Amino acid sequence: MSRLTLLAFAFFTSVLLALASPVPVVNRELVNIEARLTRVGRGTWYYPGLGNCGDWNTSSDLILAIGKGLYDRNGGGNCNQYVQITNTANGKTAIGLTKDSCQSCGDNDIDMSPALFEKLGSLSTSVLKVSWHFMNKDWKP
Repeated sequence: MSRLTLLAFAFFTSVLLALASPVPVVNRELVNIEARLTRVGRGTWYYPGLGNCGDWNTSSDLILAIGKGLYDRNGGGNCNQYVQITNTANGKTAIGLTKDSCQSCGDNDIDMSPALFEKLGSLSTSVLKVSWHFMNKDWKP
C-alpha cells in the first residue's frame, strides 16, 4: 500500500508543479507570450493609408494589418511589432511590420500591403494560406 501511496503522491505533486510553472518575466515585466504563438489563416492584401497605429503607409511599405478583434484585445500593443509570415503552399517567408487592423480579418488572418504580399505570392491570387507569428517586441530585421 505504501508504494501505491508514494506513486499517487509523486503523480499529483508533478501535476501541481506543472500547473504552478512560472510565467516568463524579464526586468519585472511579463514576456510577450503572443510572440510564441504561430497562427495559420488567410493572407490578403490591401492598399494602405493612415493605419490604426497612427502612421501613413504606402503600397511599397512592407506592412500588415492584424484582425481588429486581436488588435483591440491587445489595446494596439502590437503596433510597430514585426511579424514573420510564411506562405504554406510554397514555403516563401517574409517579414512585415504591424501598422493597422483589419475589420474583416479573424484573429488568425492578416492583411498585407501589395509589396509584402508579393514577397509570398502573386497579387492575382488575392488570398494565400499563411502561417505567421509576432517577433519579440525588441526584434528588428
